[in-house]
Amino acid sequence: MSKSILITGGAASGKSRYAVTGFAAFDYVLYLRMGEEVDADIRHRIEFDNNKNGVEWDIISSHSLSPADEVKDHKFVIFDSVSSYVRMIMKETLPDKKAPDDTEKKAIEKRIIDDILAVRSKVAENRGNVMVITLETGFSVVPEDGYLAAYREIMGRVNQRIANSSDEVFFSASGIQFKIK
Repeated sequence: MSKSILITGGAASGKSRYAVTGFAAFDYVLYLRMGEEVDADIRHRIEFDNNKNGVEWDIISSHSLSPADEVKDHKFVIFDSVSSYVRMIMKETLPDKKAPDDTEKKAIEKRIIDDILAVRSKVAENRGNVMVITLETGFSVVPEDGYLAAYREIMGRVNQRIANSSDEVFFSASGIQFKIK
């Protein structure tokens, strides 16, 4: 049975490290970094674990607007991260960085949720597991800038939808993960 796991927490809280460790012994894992290059420390950790465990992973930095296409036949996928993907979609949708209206915010949210669900569906077809990493924005102050405030709001709503539909949810703080669902 396929499983979907969400890992949320603050910046540099150990989310990616936890996900990488969770799949360390599995072969042919896809580490999919959305919108940014894979962090050198994470890449080193993956390569170290791969050598130790005799496995190989695909490590991809993607700017794809259809992340499910990247999954191909991988049974195990780490989607890193929702926050990077939201920034990527907002940049594409709102290139002038103006504050979106409610209709635009809803459209962005729907697209992101649909894309993440498509990744999950593709992994489920492959009878595998997916870990989705996201940034927890619930502890932050509402920015005065309308664009940044919209980013925070979209992130919060997307995180809620993804968490509610995940099989398990972990909160990461100071390198320690707490199972909350």
